[in-house]
Amino acid sequence: MTGGTPRVLSIAGTDPTGGAGLQADLKSIAAHDGYGMGVVTALVAQNTHGVRSVHVPDVAFLREQLDAVSDDVVVDAVKTGMLGTVEVVRTVTAWLRAHRPPVVVVDPVMVATSGDRLLDGAAAAAMGDLLALADLVTPNRAELAELAALAGGTPSTTVGAAQCVARRWDVLVLAKGGHDDGPTSDDVLVGPEGVLRTFSAPRVATTNTHGTGCSLSSAIATLAARDGDWELAVAGAKTWLTAALEGADALQVGTGNGPVDHGAAVRAALPPVSWTDRWWADVRETLDATIACDFLVGLRDGTLDEDVFAGYLAQDVHYLRAYEQHLARLAEGSTGDDAAFWSAAAQGCADEARDLHHRRLAGSHADDPVHPTCAGYLAHLQDAADSGSPGVLAAAVLPCFRVYAWVGTQLGHAPEGHPFADWVGAYGDPTFAAASAEATARVEELAAAAGPAERGRMARAHRRSTAWELAFFRMPLDAEAPAGRRDPSPV
Repeated sequence: MTGGTPRVLSIAGTDPTGGAGLQADLKSIAAHDGYGMGVVTALVAQNTHGVRSVHVPDVAFLREQLDAVSDDVVVDAVKTGMLGTVEVVRTVTAWLRAHRPPVVVVDPVMVATSGDRLLDGAAAAAMGDLLALADLVTPNRAELAELAALAGGTPSTTVGAAQCVARRWDVLVLAKGGHDDGPTSDDVLVGPEGVLRTFSAPRVATTNTHGTGCSLSSAIATLAARDGDWELAVAGAKTWLTAALEGADALQVGTGNGPVDHGAAVRAALPPVSWTDRWWADVRETLDATIACDFLVGLRDGTLDEDVFAGYLAQDVHYLRAYEQHLARLAEGSTGDDAAFWSAAAQGCADEARDLHHRRLAGSHADDPVHPTCAGYLAHLQDAADSGSPGVLAAAVLPCFRVYAWVGTQLGHAPEGHPFADWVGAYGDPTFAAASAEATARVEELAAAAGPAERGRMARAHRRSTAWELAFFRMPLDAEAPAGRRDPSPV
């Protein structure tokens, strides 16, 4: 997929009341600007009170449906839902082996939230071959425990069960917390090596949660096909589902546990997608930690030790010398106004290192070696440069613009006599703020022109650079600053 609308195939059972299964998937896909397609595995007589009966058509007809899609349409993502029998599981698995798209999300649909059994024992045992073809698995709590047992594990915690499944089938697992207690709903994305990220949202007080699992997994599949990044996809889908839950009661569908409002976000008239705005929102916690770090607090109130500040500047000189070269590389790979902008930015780095830094250092710390944190940040930038993608490199250098300009707005104006007035003023300089805005606009253009895989690499480069910015500010006062190429903790 190189831009445009993601083509997403749901392979699932039906829900005549529209809140779960294939019907929910198609609504969810459409809500995320995807083109939804559906292959029916089972005809389910269910409503908001539960499942009444299930009819599974002959698997030969299932294969005809699947082949009808793959013979004609390029599929960007597949989401599997209710499969029901071992024959269906094997048929879908065989088709996926032959026609695997870039994104595969498996919602196991073994046990409904209501407690209804939706997958027989033989089919559950055959799920392993399907999971081996998946990128992400989204089980509910009961299904996760069953999959962990299938993997041969006996973990005592939800995260432990998720990691057991992730290791056994080399897959990402989203351990969902929607039916837990507490003020927040916390979903944990787990890989073979452990927890990747926790996604929290306010818990919505509603009993209308029918189809939340189907809806979330198909939303993630659509966003992953578009964005190329699993963390962005899960974060976006969870934000959307929270709004859908908030609007669920107003739908008044059914007299039991009704469906979520898949169209809530559409009716809220969401603004057009800005990739750089989404990346900025994605690093909000890192930004909050940045402005609260001891170094910037001391810089703002003037209590920072002068020698500590000089040590910081020495590392900034090391950084700017390399950063200048990366900006120059962007200029060399660009034309017209883009080349002129990146070239001017590179020259600005050289001027800043020479004028402001050298004037303040005046021999102090001038011979300091490169700190491991600085080395780690520079290694990350070099990786972005070596990727061969101007977009990835531009996304990696952007946080140095954006974070510094944003910090300037947070530090405010330094009063007369402030020991770091020149430096605080440099952060808040309107000219630099304008340069940051221009850099952001140019990266936005690169992101808009990129395909989802490259755009995902850009998002990750931006996220990591922002985390390195925080580590760089913490570095002068942090005895346990990250060493070498290891990514810092974002918060």
